[in-house]
Formats: sequence, structure tokens, C-alpha cells
Amino acid sequence: MEQIFGGGIVWTIFIGLVAGLLARALKPGNDKLGLLWTIVLGIAGAVLARYVGGALGWYGPGEPAGFIASVVGAIVLLFLYGALRKKKA
Repeated sequence: MEQIFGGGIVWTIFIGLVAGLLARALKPGNDKLGLLWTIVLGIAGAVLARYVGGALGWYGPGEPAGFIASVVGAIVLLFLYGALRKKKA
């Protein structure tokens, strides 16, 4: 697990929280997510950024995706969440 995120699980949770909070602050609108889902959002954004960056050749296998890319990935996931939520309602 440490090789995937470049640090321990506590560090991953902390970075996920910060990336998720920044994504929620930068994206307009009211996204009603609790603290746990904000952390999950940030971690998922980092995984998304790492996958896309690796597929496009922006990152190598041992390199971290980057904090800014994690926030951008989380914002993309927030837009997808908002689109799916509107479709449901």
C-alpha cells in the first residue's frame, strides 16, 4: 500500500482530506459530503490522477501523481457525482 501512495496510510488519509477539502472549496455549488466522504474523494482523486497521468505518460511507475493533479482528479469526481445525483433526482 505504501508503494501506491508514496507514504503510510495516515499520510494518505491526510493528503486525501486536504485534496478533498480543496476540491470542494474550488468547485462551485453545495456538495453535501461528510468528512469521511471528503477523504475518500481526495484519495479517489489521487488514484484517478495517477491512472490518467500514467496512461498519458505524464508520470512514471514510481513517481507520485502530484498534489495538484490529485485535487483536479477530485474536482472531476465531484462534477461526476453532481451529474449523477441530478440525474437520479
